[in-house]
Amino acid sequence: MKNSYLNMIGLAYRARKVSLGEETIIKDIQRNKAKLILLANDIGPQTKKKLTDKCKFYHVPFIIVDDRETLSNAIGKSQRVAIAILDTGFANKIQSLLG
Repeated sequence: MKNSYLNMIGLAYRARKVSLGEETIIKDIQRNKAKLILLANDIGPQTKKKLTDKCKFYHVPFIIVDDRETLSNAIGKSQRVAIAILDTGFANKIQSLLG
């Protein structure tokens, strides 16, 4: 079950339905493009607060998942602590797999 949500992140990434990088994610939250934010459980406290505060303000769901290495491997990039899912279908599927 755990690997299937990582597979969905990988699929969403290949379909270009994710955004990476703190500033890009914040812009996508503000523009109402982000449907779900996935945060690594070892994210820095300042980055975590900044992103979770934005999510709460703009009513975007966020989930704290595995560590940054696991999250990064899912998309084939390194040192990613946050991923924004921009597609409702992917967001709903990932939430159901994690829920």
